[in-house]
Amino acid sequence: KLHSDLDKGVGTVKYTLSGDGAGTVFTIDETTGDIHAIRSLDREEKPFYTLRAQAVDVDTKKPLEPESEFIIKVQDINDNEPKFLDGPYVASVPEMSPVGAYVLQVKATDADDPTYGNSARVVYSILQGQPYFSIDPKTGVIRTALPNMDREVKEQYQVLIQAKDMGGQLGGLAGTTTVNITLTDVNDNPPRFPKSIFHLKVPESSHVGSAIGRIRAVDPDFGQNAEIEYNIVPGDGGNLFDITTDENTQEGVIKLKKPLDFETKKAYTFKVEASNLHLDHRFHSVGPFKDTATVKINVLDMDEPPVFSKPTYTMEVYEDTPVGTIIGAVTAQDLDAGSSSVRYFIDWKNDVDNYFTIDATEGTIATNELLDRESTAQYNFSIIASKVSNPLLTSKVNVIINVLDVNEFPPEISVPYETSVCENAKPGQVIQTVTAADKDLSPAGQRFSFRLSAEDSNKPNFTVHDYRNNTAGIETRRNGYNRRQQELYFLPVVIEDSSYPVQSSTNTMTIRVCRCDSDGTILSCNVEAIFLPVGLSTGALIAILLCIVILLVIVVLYVALRRQKKKDTLMTSKEDIRDNVIHYDDEGGGEEDTQAFDIGALRNPKVIEDNKIRRDIKPDTLRFPRQRPPVEDNTDIRDFINQRLQENDVDPTAPPYDSLATYAYEGNGSVAESLSSIDSLTTEADQDYDYLNDWGPRFKILADMFGEEESYNPDKVT
Repeated sequence: KLHSDLDKGVGTVKYTLSGDGAGTVFTIDETTGDIHAIRSLDREEKPFYTLRAQAVDVDTKKPLEPESEFIIKVQDINDNEPKFLDGPYVASVPEMSPVGAYVLQVKATDADDPTYGNSARVVYSILQGQPYFSIDPKTGVIRTALPNMDREVKEQYQVLIQAKDMGGQLGGLAGTTTVNITLTDVNDNPPRFPKSIFHLKVPESSHVGSAIGRIRAVDPDFGQNAEIEYNIVPGDGGNLFDITTDENTQEGVIKLKKPLDFETKKAYTFKVEASNLHLDHRFHSVGPFKDTATVKINVLDMDEPPVFSKPTYTMEVYEDTPVGTIIGAVTAQDLDAGSSSVRYFIDWKNDVDNYFTIDATEGTIATNELLDRESTAQYNFSIIASKVSNPLLTSKVNVIINVLDVNEFPPEISVPYETSVCENAKPGQVIQTVTAADKDLSPAGQRFSFRLSAEDSNKPNFTVHDYRNNTAGIETRRNGYNRRQQELYFLPVVIEDSSYPVQSSTNTMTIRVCRCDSDGTILSCNVEAIFLPVGLSTGALIAILLCIVILLVIVVLYVALRRQKKKDTLMTSKEDIRDNVIHYDDEGGGEEDTQAFDIGALRNPKVIEDNKIRRDIKPDTLRFPRQRPPVEDNTDIRDFINQRLQENDVDPTAPPYDSLATYAYEGNGSVAESLSSIDSLTTEADQDYDYLNDWGPRFKILADMFGEEESYNPDKVT
């Protein structure tokens, strides 16, 4: 309720309300100032409201007092039950845990005001799950309530937990949740065999390493606590067998470690021990975590193939042994009761097996061809033995035959046959160390000896020093060598081996004299380098050679061009001149006859220089339409020729295509200038041919022809 001291109760004061929830949650009587809630309040939704009130004059609408602020606080009641926000819960605890072992802590939340009354005070209790577990009423911690709970008896437990507010008093609200508790396994049970004796029957033909039986011990534990290790107890018969654990089934797999033979022993007895791999020291007092059982194995008789006396056979034979020579034998027996005869034969796989034969009854091996160790040093093949009574029962053995060497090849030098010596070498200087190689298979301790041939042992240039360790040194005998006098020396070296019979060979070494520096480093071994200055390096010599090659190429190209140009000269002999003059002097059919001679031979040389298109080959360009200018009547022959000449000069496809164009024009440098009649005088009377006598013997025939004609016809025709 709001009230102003200025309110006399006559209705002159009006009360207003503003702030949180004004008009929606709270309302005020404008006349009396009473404040009312117009809907239900929830403290958990909003615990308090801040409002502002003011008294206003009804007539003037002016405040009578300053605006005042006040807070409405919502008082809590117990209207919310406790809730387990994380439920339902899942927990685990090891089996055999002691009383009071921690399992899990649960927590319930009450939305009521914890500062007002007991509305939010929660107490925990177990509704279902006793007497196995207990819970702390205040903290909600769940613990075991019974000792030695066994997982193998019961593994899963479901516990119902209640949380009640008001401190658990009557009238309080409650909430529940479920806790699923699992007992985890511990290794508290040893493995046990379900029976004390296991009987197995095994054929004697079982392969080594194969599984011949399984036994199993039972362990009620789970996971790694149930993993079992099996071992054979040392004793009678146990050394022929082995046992391993199948990780999936935890069974003991008995395997054969050695072959069985019914004729030798028909039964075996041994003990197998099963034990846990992961032990828990807390349960050692229970007893040993292992168990023992007896395994009896009866060997079954089987019809077996023959058995060779050795797993492999190794034989030796000298190369070139005569065909048919026996080099060894193999032996196989039938060990079954009622022994059967055995037959032998070679397992033919390739042509290598054809080198040997075997006696089918005795098993003796003999050569079938001549052997060569240098071609094949070892032969490897298989021999099969089968029973006569049952040919399908066979066994196989591997035979290795090593071909022994007969000394038939002489030793040879194994290093390059060429070496070098410095010009400034001193006597006794080693210029090369040589070794020997022999194509024969050298036996252990074979020695090679080195020496000079008898005819070269007294020469003063080089000698051979045998180091007696299968190597020798080439040494100098004189002080210095001169390349100008002799560049190459040939040194015969005789090499002998120590096998029987002794083989020897003469190997000629080439020794080249080279120029070296003071330290013995080779500078040059080429013959050309003798005549070059001492100070020139290899790079400088290469540069000089390149320059010489380039100059030679330039000279060759220049000479070739000059020869080509000389071939293109207009006239090359007297016969050419005579032929051209006779052809040129052929009279045509008049001005109108344009087909009697090739007008293209008279084209202007200056136009040719401007137009560089070649006329001695057919051009690849497109043909241009030929434009022929109209010729007027009474046109001078000179204008006609010039028009035709210009037309052919601008047409790139015009003939001729032969070499006529190259010598039809004599050239600007000719002493006689042009021979064309276009630039000649009007009449032959004006011609003076005496100058032809001054041109030399090549024009003598032409001068005589024109001189005789002038003397024969003194009267000039006009």
